[in-house]
Amino acid sequence: MTKAVRSRAKSASFKIPTRKFEVPCDVNGNPLRVSEYYGENVFDFLKSEILTKQDKNDLQDVLQKNKELTKDLADKFANAVLNWATGKGATHFTHWFQPMTGSTAEKHDAFLSIENGKPIEKLSASQLIQGEPDASSFPNGGSRSTFEARGYTSWDLTSPIFLKTHENGKTLTIPTAFVSYHGDALDIKTPLLRSITQLSKSAAKFLNLTSEGDEVKTVNISCGCEQEYFLVDKSLYFERPDLVMGGRTVFGAGTSRNQQLDDHYFGTVPERVLAFMQEVEVELYRLGVPAKTRHNEVAPGQFELAPIFDSANIAVDQNQMIMSVLQSVAIRHEFVCLLHEKPFMGINGSGKHLNWSMGSAEFGNMLEPSDKPHLNYRFLTTVAVICEALNRHGGSLRTAIASHSNDHRLGANEAPPSIISAFLGDTLTAILEAYADGKTYTEEDTSFLDLGADQLARLVRDNTDRNRTSPFAFTGNKFEFRAVGSSQNVGIPLTILNGAVADVLNDVNITIEKELESGKAIKDILMALIKDLYNNSKRVVFNGDGYSQEWQVEAEKRGLPNMRTCADALKLINDGSQNTFLTKLGIYSEGELKMRYNVRVERYCKHREIEFRTLINMIHKDIFPAAVEYKGMLAASIDDQKEVGVEPKVDIALLTNINNKMNEVYEKTLKLQE
Repeated sequence: MTKAVRSRAKSASFKIPTRKFEVPCDVNGNPLRVSEYYGENVFDFLKSEILTKQDKNDLQDVLQKNKELTKDLADKFANAVLNWATGKGATHFTHWFQPMTGSTAEKHDAFLSIENGKPIEKLSASQLIQGEPDASSFPNGGSRSTFEARGYTSWDLTSPIFLKTHENGKTLTIPTAFVSYHGDALDIKTPLLRSITQLSKSAAKFLNLTSEGDEVKTVNISCGCEQEYFLVDKSLYFERPDLVMGGRTVFGAGTSRNQQLDDHYFGTVPERVLAFMQEVEVELYRLGVPAKTRHNEVAPGQFELAPIFDSANIAVDQNQMIMSVLQSVAIRHEFVCLLHEKPFMGINGSGKHLNWSMGSAEFGNMLEPSDKPHLNYRFLTTVAVICEALNRHGGSLRTAIASHSNDHRLGANEAPPSIISAFLGDTLTAILEAYADGKTYTEEDTSFLDLGADQLARLVRDNTDRNRTSPFAFTGNKFEFRAVGSSQNVGIPLTILNGAVADVLNDVNITIEKELESGKAIKDILMALIKDLYNNSKRVVFNGDGYSQEWQVEAEKRGLPNMRTCADALKLINDGSQNTFLTKLGIYSEGELKMRYNVRVERYCKHREIEFRTLINMIHKDIFPAAVEYKGMLAASIDDQKEVGVEPKVDIALLTNINNKMNEVYEKTLKLQE
């Protein structure tokens, strides 16, 4: 970018006014509470005036898997959806799915139909339940020939139908899975739903074996995805080909002041940005997405949005909505939202911390320690199971968060390293260590923080601190998978995590059944499991500084995999021995894994090639012309000084240095082109 162009772009950005938008109001123009318009663009069949009470009860039975969806009930549901959507101004519907591009896809069909020569609006049960996009044009990993084009989208009953609002209308959006003609999963949702099903079964069985009372039929897998992002002025963004083409800068000098004063984190949100955040939240609230937290992040121009937890499948869909809304609303405010994990070198990158837990209506959160965690043997067993899941399948979890863009973030500026380990905190680690050694754990007194000021409320110190360098950290009543990248579809790491935990739980359930049959008490069985599981998996537990060189050395001694790059990690997808648990559980078939290996390798190569071509183009279009122009100025200055008898030492040194640098860059560019 030339100095003049940059100056004009900066000048334009300063003149951009704060955008005002219409906040939801009542008929008298008074602003509505969020609770009064929350979810207004989400179809809730329980509020339908068309469906009967019996219809609603039947639909609830279908959702709870107590009854199959009949053609008659599907027709009634479709008619209710149609009336709701058209009443709100929708003219089209779409099956909304998540192909292996990592983003979402949609094809819009009009409600318009001609019957007996007359136009009517229509949405049939078959249109609601099944669609047929062209499967050959989406990534399939070589599993299909170009001429094998048929694919199917299948309505996901567990994720709410919603309206997407555009400037001139609305579209009814139906969340769906996407499979091939032969039933192979061509998307991210289908394996995710399989993993949720498997983990729910395994966890329900574990709860039933270890508890008395009502039978647990379903365990809910919950997820909360913290979304980090950068905002840059649109005028500056479009002057950077590397940002436009690849989402990150491949050239540029660091500034004298960036984040080293730590004054951006949790700082006052700039007015233009706050207006953007407020409009994003209104959009999300209307879509039933419970946006909860907004704040400045560590790097300049970096921010975060965090929603309230929801069931895993819905949380994944909502995160796709969040990314889409962030990007679309940013344009209205003359910003561009960057979701790349590392758009700028030398400052913090962006992650998407995946907060994960599981629980049932009967017993609550399985990761809730209770007031006496050392006596909560079911909780401790659950934690030990998760540690063993990381121990067995840490490589697969590393692969799940691998991407060309996350490579630049992992292990740098407060992002966790590529070594998968678990942070449990001092208290929980001490309990597990004691039981693993066959010792009794002595409870410590609850400690308070004495702040030395009577005016301040007394603070209770948590059992554990937070560790920002840990890829997988226990944070009080959940685990936080911090290594997930900001641009990723969180459904992929969530699928692998669910599968890894289900694999260990299945083995644990077999052991419990055998021990119960032999007459052992459940407490003794769980104590033995805690000891065995933790002793087997304690190598993945690390509460220290994940950035330190000492940890790199220690992790290697422990035999933990350290796949530094995406290219290293992707090899595991093609390693059958590493993925047996996924095929055994039916989360992926061998063919589907092979497909994903091919797709991800191809996409990695294409992304890198785009970056390389952009870099080469910028060298020839921007860097060399600017350098040649400056060389000409220096050469003219040298000649002028020599004419008047002045020794141009500085000019010659600058010219020589620039010329040498140009030669070096030119040679490297030729090699890169080859």
